[in-house]
Amino acid sequence: MKKNSTLLLVALMGILTLISCENDNKDSKLSAQKFEPVAVTKTNATKIYMHYMAWFESKESSGNNTWGYHWTMANKNPDNVDANGKREIAAHYYPTIGPYHSGDKDVLENHLLTMKYAGVDGILIDWYGTYDLNDYRMIKDNTDELVAMLDKVGLEYAIVYEDRFLTNIVDAGLAPNVVSAAKTDMAFLQSNYFNDSNYIKVNDKPLLLNFGPITMETPDEWTNVFANVNPKPTFLTLWNESSDAGANASGEYSWVYQNSTNLSNWYTNVFPNLGVAMGSAYPGFRDFYAEGGGGEAIGWTIEHNNGATLDETLALAKTAGVGHLQLITWNDFGEGTMIEPTLEFGYTYVEKVKAFAGVENTTNVFASITKLYNLRIEHKGKGEIQAKLDRIFGYFVSMQPEKAVELLNDFE
Repeated sequence: MKKNSTLLLVALMGILTLISCENDNKDSKLSAQKFEPVAVTKTNATKIYMHYMAWFESKESSGNNTWGYHWTMANKNPDNVDANGKREIAAHYYPTIGPYHSGDKDVLENHLLTMKYAGVDGILIDWYGTYDLNDYRMIKDNTDELVAMLDKVGLEYAIVYEDRFLTNIVDAGLAPNVVSAAKTDMAFLQSNYFNDSNYIKVNDKPLLLNFGPITMETPDEWTNVFANVNPKPTFLTLWNESSDAGANASGEYSWVYQNSTNLSNWYTNVFPNLGVAMGSAYPGFRDFYAEGGGGEAIGWTIEHNNGATLDETLALAKTAGVGHLQLITWNDFGEGTMIEPTLEFGYTYVEKVKAFAGVENTTNVFASITKLYNLRIEHKGKGEIQAKLDRIFGYFVSMQPEKAVELLNDFE
């Protein structure tokens, strides 16, 4: 009898082991499953791009255990946490996922999935070049991480070049002159970004925006900068600045300034005469510079008006018939132009962008994408759970949100 019981126990253990192995193999196969990104289906043919800041730094990422300037400015300390768990940051508004590091893959996953389901086609990355000075190298490194994640999510990107800081490069002895410094940056873009399959092309050439020009204000300088770039980019300057680049400029893009009258006038008087023109829409403007000790206040405010400002500027773009639209911005918290979900506005702004884009056949998944991020943080370092979260991410990028939400519900 004892012998039979032992044999029965051994057999039972074998069956359980076999079941366990089968489950392990099933989990392994699922976690290894390849998910190709699928584009969102939308009715609005306008190319919708999001201006993006890659300049945020956390204590964990900084290397010296300090928060980055764009969360602190001169007088705020995110280590101060209130009774609701809210950190003290240099902004009037607070990101739903809290302050973050721009190179964090979990953060990028959250941002890009949210944009994808809002109908955003690509990201316009605010970029300070390649030199290791101030936080420029950190922004470059964060941009590299962002570009890698864009490929996984299936979104395009282009660079918004900041020429205003080139004098800092020269003053630091890192380049003999501003044109030389800019040519070094262009060589990097040519070798690393411009030829990417998901780099934005306009008229079969890589799109390049410049926030200005501010430092290089003559056509000859820009001709020299682009001398070795082939093909020469479709180059857009800030509105009313294209004459600084002369024939190098393919057109202009509008920005945010004082009130919507400036935008409306640009659409009426300038937009029709440009070779390539990119419109803009924004939710508001309220800077934190004076309160944060980061310099003088800009001097004007555009109220958010519970979403009415974004509605108005999106409507202006629609009336003007823009082919390319820049949303200003995803996450410039210092100037209060953020479309990123916040505690104050929730998902209002991304919902409005989604409606403008005419996104079809998707349920409301923005809260579920936030839940995915929270689970990433809660279970950091837990390989089995992270593999399941990877699968959820895969379902999201491949436009299978129902399957993603079903797996998320297992965590209830």
